[in-house]
Amino acid sequence: MTTATEFTLAELLVVACAEAWRDSEEWLVTGIGPLPRLAAGLAKLTFAPQILMTDGECMLIEEPIPLGPRGDYQPKFSGWMPYSRVFDTVWSGKRHAMVTPVQVDRYAQGNIAALGGDFRKPKTQLLGVRGFPGNSISHRNSMFLPSHTKRTFIEGEVDVVASVGFNEKRWPEGTKPIMPDIGIVVTNLCVMDFKGPNNSARVISLHPGVTFEEVQAETGFPLIAIENLGTTPAPTEEQLAIIRKLDPHNIRATILKGNPPGVRA
Repeated sequence: MTTATEFTLAELLVVACAEAWRDSEEWLVTGIGPLPRLAAGLAKLTFAPQILMTDGECMLIEEPIPLGPRGDYQPKFSGWMPYSRVFDTVWSGKRHAMVTPVQVDRYAQGNIAALGGDFRKPKTQLLGVRGFPGNSISHRNSMFLPSHTKRTFIEGEVDVVASVGFNEKRWPEGTKPIMPDIGIVVTNLCVMDFKGPNNSARVISLHPGVTFEEVQAETGFPLIAIENLGTTPAPTEEQLAIIRKLDPHNIRATILKGNPPGVRA
């Protein structure tokens, strides 16, 4: 494998996100958004051929479908995966999704529902909680947040707890809390997890040119740096070739403002 010398930050993030499924079992994998979807395809075509992917509708695929207009490309279906089978897989815990909340707090609680004000009349209405509550207690979830700031990794609790975290006080009295299975959290600055003492947040790698102090300054709660904190691995030329094949229209270049290089100056 030859390490690439030139790559964009978006391409670095695709490779970093793919690591979420490094040790995956034969689970249904869902990458929500262009970069996580490319990451899932990259993982399947390199080190995790056992993972299951769909065409985004109702068919299973062994060859990930490229993003954007398909032209003459014809998807190669390998099975049928209607919603009933998807939900059976979700409820059995055999799924690993990479989700993109707009807020995350120190408890790993995520919010995609609304921002500010009263829940019944928020300042900004977003998607609503959708499937986040059930998904967060049914199967493993990783996260991708393209903008790592104190507005996304906030000081207090998220405005709406759409996905369950490690805050036991959020559970009704008399019920037994179900602790979530959180994988990795990939941002435009670093890779994190919530595997520190008492499920605290840890930085497990820094993107090239980023310091731990910079990450902490953009985070509303304390972070822990793992021992021997290293740099997020750069893509290989082989990985970049696969990413280009899966994203022939370069949609990845539109995700981060200005499409910055992978190595921060």
